[in-house]
Amino acid sequence: MTVPYQVVITDLIDDDLAPEREVLDGLAQVTALHARSEAELVGRIEQADAVILYHELALTAATIRRLERCRLIVRGGVGFDNVDRPLARELGIPVTNVPDYGTEEVADTALAMLLALTRGVHLANSVLRAGQGDWSYERAVPLGRLRGRVLGIVGLGRIGTAMAVRGKALGMDVAFHDPYKPDGYDKSLGIRRVETLDELLAQSPAVSLHCPLSEETFHLIDAQAIAKMPRGSYLINTSRGGVVDCRALPGALASGQLAGAGIDVLEREPPLSDDPLLVAWRDPQHPAHHRLILNPHLAWYCAEGQRELRRKTAEACRRALLGLPLRNVVN
Repeated sequence: MTVPYQVVITDLIDDDLAPEREVLDGLAQVTALHARSEAELVGRIEQADAVILYHELALTAATIRRLERCRLIVRGGVGFDNVDRPLARELGIPVTNVPDYGTEEVADTALAMLLALTRGVHLANSVLRAGQGDWSYERAVPLGRLRGRVLGIVGLGRIGTAMAVRGKALGMDVAFHDPYKPDGYDKSLGIRRVETLDELLAQSPAVSLHCPLSEETFHLIDAQAIAKMPRGSYLINTSRGGVVDCRALPGALASGQLAGAGIDVLEREPPLSDDPLLVAWRDPQHPAHHRLILNPHLAWYCAEGQRELRRKTAEACRRALLGLPLRNVVN
């Protein structure tokens, strides 16, 4: 059966495309390119009527200008910094995202990292597995009570809000900084707004990042920002890799300024083998070896969530191809 449209998935997905085909059956042929670089898209994407993009590569001006009949670019995820949105707008191509996928999973992962670090679970497991010291709780000393301590959240979007609710459930004093959030969210959630990032960092022994990546937030947390946190603090990043200047982490962990860090996202994924953060993390003699949790951008994932995400990207394409009103346009 001939179908009128072509939908291309650029990266990440490489299977039978059942979720996408279920939604687009009879309307569009779906093709997964499984590209590892933007260069691999040349000659394969130009005739697409809709493009689904995940996080493993970018769509820059060079690629977008080659799209001859594209009606929509869907970023299969929350962040959309890997799409040249202004150019797409100039060319009349809407860009949408899926802002509600993975909300529970990312917040749960951020909380899991926070608990594993602040309760000494990761540290004790790592140190004892390496055969360093006696079989004793003292391997994780000192630890502080979470109840009543400040949890600082940077970015109070859907995931940041979910993290705030989880922090409150632990009895933590949840504070947030988000200059773009209207007044009232603090009252409705029973948390505190802090006007400046510096103020938030200064009072937060635990900080969880949930902001998008932009020119404003690039390397928002660097060595200077970490120095403003209380000594022995914990940093969690499940947002975007570029929000944290990870070059600052090995030194902060070595000095004790940070007692631990949980990092799910990096600027370059996968990272180079000589990345200073990886080198420190893999070095049994470096404090980061025991005090850093490093994950391969997995906070978003669960089987149910992935199916939901893929259906929603396909449904966005279906709306565009049928001329229906679009949702979650970000350009």
